[in-house]
Amino acid sequence: MQLGFVSAILPDLSIDEVISFAADEGFSCIELMCWPPGGSSRRYAGVTHIDVTDLSDAEATRIREMARSRGITISGLGYYPNPLDPDPAHREVVIDHLMKVIQAAPRLGVAVVNTFIGRDWTKSIDDNWAVMKEVWLPIIAQAKTNGVKIGIENCPMLFSKDEWPGGKNLAGVPLCGGGCSTSFPTELWD
Repeated sequence: MQLGFVSAILPDLSIDEVISFAADEGFSCIELMCWPPGGSSRRYAGVTHIDVTDLSDAEATRIREMARSRGITISGLGYYPNPLDPDPAHREVVIDHLMKVIQAAPRLGVAVVNTFIGRDWTKSIDDNWAVMKEVWLPIIAQAKTNGVKIGIENCPMLFSKDEWPGGKNLAGVPLCGGGCSTSFPTELWD
């Protein structure tokens, strides 16, 4: 078993300091945050320990080697936005950056990118499935091309009062196996 943490808990530390902290405290792995540079107003968002928008081969090698030399595994790259946001312009920015995180993962020797499914909170849960398929099929294809698995966090994204009760993450909704009309589109994960 490996014990690690998500680097978002150390937003003020550099990548070097995060890896040193992990090693010094006896952790064996870390999930490194890869938000676009510039921060975010949402809690736990906007942390950039690896800037995938400007990741050179030399920097990717340096990060890999630094982690290896300290006995730390990079267990995943993390970026937790809302890819199903109802604003098409915002959605495009989010998806574009998620694709960059996916492309950066193999360069860093990382096999997993962790994220949210997201949710268009202006639509019902059932109406979100079609949007999810439209948005996520190309993302999953990109992940397969890069040999990367997608880890989905099931947090409902209830960070503020305007997000109650539905949240902004479709994967935070319990899926039922029978008595309801909601069914998860499994062809995404084949």
